[in-house]
Amino acid sequence: MLEGRQRHEWSIASSCLSVIANLHRDPKRTRSFKPSDFDPFANRHPTQRPIKVDVSVLKDVFIDGKFPDLPKEVHG
Repeated sequence: MLEGRQRHEWSIASSCLSVIANLHRDPKRTRSFKPSDFDPFANRHPTQRPIKVDVSVLKDVFIDGKFPDLPKEVHG
């Protein structure tokens, strides 16, 4: 029930935010905003799955400063 209320409140707030952003944008430079651009509950990429990696990647990135290649499923 709490999540439903949060979704409802964010849908109202994101609609207001998109109206304000569209009022202040330059139509020649930027596209128009949609409420889903501001809604944290909006499902932006329904087909995109999280990338699964091993915990050792954290050590490589944050301690050794190396950035591993993305898994093959992301490339293809």
